[in-house]
Amino acid sequence: MTFTYRPPLARAGAVALLAVGALTAVGTPAQAADLPDLVLAPISTSLAKGVEAAQAKPFKFTVTNVGTAEAKDVSVRVKVDELNAKRVGYVLPDGCRVVSSQFYDCRLGDLPAGTSEDFGIPLFSTGGKGDGGVLTVGVGTVSPQPNTADEIVEVPVQVTRPGYDLAAWVQDIQDNVVVDGAGQDEPDLKPVRRGVTVPLDWAVYNDGSRPATGVFYGLTLPAGVSFVDLPEGCLQQEILGKAQALCEDDGAVVQPGQYYTAGVTVRVGDDVTEPVLHEGDLFAYGLDGAEGAPEEAPRAAGAAQRRTFAEVDELDNHTIFEAFVDLSAGSTPDPTGTPQPTPTGTGTPAPTGQPSATASPGGGSGGGAGDGGLPVTGVQVGLIGGVGAAVLLAGGALLLLSRRRKVVLVTPTDERAGD
Repeated sequence: MTFTYRPPLARAGAVALLAVGALTAVGTPAQAADLPDLVLAPISTSLAKGVEAAQAKPFKFTVTNVGTAEAKDVSVRVKVDELNAKRVGYVLPDGCRVVSSQFYDCRLGDLPAGTSEDFGIPLFSTGGKGDGGVLTVGVGTVSPQPNTADEIVEVPVQVTRPGYDLAAWVQDIQDNVVVDGAGQDEPDLKPVRRGVTVPLDWAVYNDGSRPATGVFYGLTLPAGVSFVDLPEGCLQQEILGKAQALCEDDGAVVQPGQYYTAGVTVRVGDDVTEPVLHEGDLFAYGLDGAEGAPEEAPRAAGAAQRRTFAEVDELDNHTIFEAFVDLSAGSTPDPTGTPQPTPTGTGTPAPTGQPSATASPGGGSGGGAGDGGLPVTGVQVGLIGGVGAAVLLAGGALLLLSRRRKVVLVTPTDERAGD
């Protein structure tokens, strides 16, 4: 299910304020040739009561360049004065700039034609359940555009009862990927040669205020890419010409502020002829309760992982990704994978006892101060609607699987009994 929120017309005041500074639009030429065209869509809608500033939930948005030219110097401006301060606070991400008591802005960089960026606005709970006010977000570019009407959205924030809140993230399939659940500070990324095996960097975050007990997830690869290594017990099948794996980890307990992942490696086919393969998919859901020993060990979700992103809100349990292929070289007879000492899914023994959680680094403070980081990941444009069909087709298999992902868990402070 894909959620999009596009009000027919944002309030005039918000439009006027968001349109200045980083979101200033350059006049469109009379004869538009190749131009960028940004479209902003919110994904997240709800925040669990009890989410603390140190594990602030990145409210997820996607900006897509549906135009035919690169959008230069894309930036995000966030309007926070209409949030209900009695229920919702915000964290100022690292590297962002306070414009006024109402606004802050952040840079995303350039956005090529036909691609998109996922980013998150970190929010946390300050009180009880109910109406959390409105979060207004806009995007802009210094490049001329034919249409700027769909660059600003207003998202009503609802604070729900305490609960877990899973959010999915996958990095695009590329060479030299660092497997850390973050997708940050990786300057050597490049397309994968045909016939080469590389690790897949993915994670499921718990952005809620209660543990998620048991994890079920499904990974579908772009056509032309196949699985090499998967967690033990995953069910593999082909759906609509794409390789799919459905997995469970009944024993996993993902605490608030932690993330779950498992070692997965994939191989780009020898006969691939396109430089970009669309599109892969990841979805994840929690089980009702944990049973048995976890199959993967927990890890701490630090600031880098929360920048990526970071069941109260099911709409952000799903994400898409692409594979970038280097067609200049022939297929490699002996695919050895990404030539770097990063952890992969091969050779990580399952833990024998209960998972050990590591405390998450401290977060920021609310009301415009903190270090939550602007969660950003790049994904290529794709038709998300097809995911719903894939999930439905996989429904029968869900009952047969045992969920498996390497749980990246961060142990926050003990929860208050009154939450």
